[in-house]
Parts: sequence; structure tokens; C-alpha cells
Amino acid sequence: MPENVQATSAVPATTIRARMKAPEWGALLIFLLAEIVFFTINSPYFLSWPNIVNIITALSITGILAAGGTILLIAGQFDLSVGSGTAFVALMFAIAAQSLGIMPAVGVAVLVGVGIGMLNGFLVTVVGVNALITTLGTLAIFRGLTLSIGGASSVRITGFDWAIARPFLDIPLSAVLFLVIAVGIAVLLSRTVFGRTIYAIGANENAARLVGIRTKKTLFLGFVISGVCMAITGLVSASQLGSTSGTTGTGLELAVVTAIILGGTSLKGGTGSMFGTVLGLLIVGVLNNGMTLMNINSTWQQVAAGTLLILAVSFDQIRQRFIRA
Repeated sequence: MPENVQATSAVPATTIRARMKAPEWGALLIFLLAEIVFFTINSPYFLSWPNIVNIITALSITGILAAGGTILLIAGQFDLSVGSGTAFVALMFAIAAQSLGIMPAVGVAVLVGVGIGMLNGFLVTVVGVNALITTLGTLAIFRGLTLSIGGASSVRITGFDWAIARPFLDIPLSAVLFLVIAVGIAVLLSRTVFGRTIYAIGANENAARLVGIRTKKTLFLGFVISGVCMAITGLVSASQLGSTSGTTGTGLELAVVTAIILGGTSLKGGTGSMFGTVLGLLIVGVLNNGMTLMNINSTWQQVAAGTLLILAVSFDQIRQRFIRA
């Protein structure tokens, strides 16, 4: 049976559309609008174009990683290694750039990112290790390698500032790249056979396997895509900062998971969309930016992000019980 027929058999197209729209986008939009109104009242600068650009730019690194993470979470998988993977990619790029030059170093960064994704995918799909345990392990491995190889000091990167260029409406290329990737992932999930198989696996992996979908191959590819996103994010980070260190990307995994779940992607898989993830990113980004403009300590921003994550997971659990009932 052809794979497109298999995917459609496991989860019909109408069901996939319903699963993509299942998150309450209306509620998310209302919450986002409430944030915007509140921070506009408290800071006249909030709705200025430079600040809007700042919000989008700040989202670019988390957003690119969240694009790959959305695919995996819809499929019922996790990748918590994204922060340390990004740091390791950036370090390998910086070291390679010093000895090989910029363009060969870009190739090294891509290979490293893909390699991390392949390692995670192999351990999950071939060895059979749980994705949460696998990526917690690789999180520790690549953070340790980054600190061991790079040391405590920053590694400088020169001649690689493309991400901060602003060729159009004062928007940095890093933000443009994020928007392009977000649209690409949205199309991949909603308009392709691969996207249908991802939803089918997340909805019921055993049923998907029984109708002939090659679930391991699809999940492996999902982890590779996450690795590619790490490579791109590592390059963007290196370009934006002009350096990298052992602490690069610390806490990114929490920010990524928060945005994805807040956007309506279920922890159980089978439900979610890139559009929802973008809404989740905007809610978190607007909250952080608004709190900064109000001179609220960054530690309280962490409290707010953690609270949002707990609320999002709680809402998902309640919604799952309602669906089962």
C-alpha cells in the first residue's frame, strides 16, 4: 500500500485538519490581545515598530528550535537536547571558522547538528530508548562537551554578522529566517504525506504501524529535522552574538517546550500545529518584553514562564479528559 494511502488510512485528512485546529486558537488570541492591551497601557513604547521588531528578533532562536520540536511533539516524542545541541554547534562552528574559514565552518555546523539529530533518532527508533531519557542524556553530554572543549571563556567569531543585517523594514535576517522556517514547517505538516504520517503516529503509533506506515523511519527523520534546526540556531546565535561560550543556549529547552505546549500541541501527541506554536512563542515573547519595559526583574520572567508551562500542561490534561469522556 502506498505510504500516502497508509497515512490517510490511519488518520483521514478531515481528522488531521481537526487535530490541527483542536487547540483553542481563539482563546490564545484573546490572551495575546489582553497582554498587548495591558503592556500598551503601561508602556507607550510597547507598540512602537522598533519594539515589535525586538520581540520578533528575540523569538527567532527559540522559534527555529520550536519548529523542529513541534514536529516531534505532534508525533509524541521529545527533544530536550536543543539548548546544549545549539551550544555545541556554535562552538564547533567557531573553532572550524578559525582554522578553515567561514564557509567550510558552516558545513561543519550543519553536519554537527544533523549528527546530533541522527544520534537521538538512532537511540529512540533503533535502540528503543525513551525519547525523554535519550534527549536528557544527550543534553548533558553536549553541554559537558561544550564546557570541556570551549572552557569557561567565550570564543570570538568575526566576519559572520549576517543575522543582524536589516535589509527590509529594519527586520533582522534572523527574524526573516524564522518566519520562513515557520511557514515551511506549517506547510510540511498540513500539506504533505510526511505531515499526515506525523499526525497518524502521534494519534496512535501502533495503529499507524499496522496499516503499513514506517513509523521508525518517520520518527528518525523528525529527529534529523530537529538537528537541522539546532544547526541553524547555532549559526544564528553565533552571528547575533559574535561569540559563543559554554552557557550558550542554557534554558532554551524549557522555553521551546513552553511555547509548543502553550500553543496547543498535546503532550500525548497527535494534536498541534506550527501556527499554534507561533502563538505560544508570541505570548511568551510579549510577556517577557512587556515585563522588561516595566522594569520587572528577569527572575520574575522565569516565574511567569514556568507558570505558563504548568497552566498549559494542566489545560492539555483537562482537554484530554474531556475528549476521552
